[in-house]
Amino acid sequence: MLEKGKEILAQQSFSLLLGTKLDVFEAGTAELSLEMRDDLKQNNGFAHGGVVSYLADNCITFAGASVLGSCVTSEYKVNYVRPAIGDRLIARSTVLYSGKRQATCECKVYAKTDNEEKLVAVSLGTINKIDASQPS
Repeated sequence: MLEKGKEILAQQSFSLLLGTKLDVFEAGTAELSLEMRDDLKQNNGFAHGGVVSYLADNCITFAGASVLGSCVTSEYKVNYVRPAIGDRLIARSTVLYSGKRQATCECKVYAKTDNEEKLVAVSLGTINKIDASQPS
């Protein structure tokens, strides 16, 4: 399942631009990470909120896809709990509930330096199954 997920991530040009890696992709869970670079930081020196939000959104969608198949984010919210200061960002998402066409997922985003992880954001989202063969 992880290799299929990596193939999907490789088709996302924005994810490639940021350098995102898919580290875990199993039924009901996903983990994405990216190395921090200066061009991903805002003027105060920590990860831009858009980068943190992207990571949460994409991780939630991967978790949903692990149980639904092809899907898209219907909605999500993100709560920033502290500045994302670290060498790496890690997003971990789990499916809280899944029906036939929709899943509710949560994600926690951490900033990591050495062996220490600090929670920087929490997100909750709704993921909807799509028919990938049909144009929207």
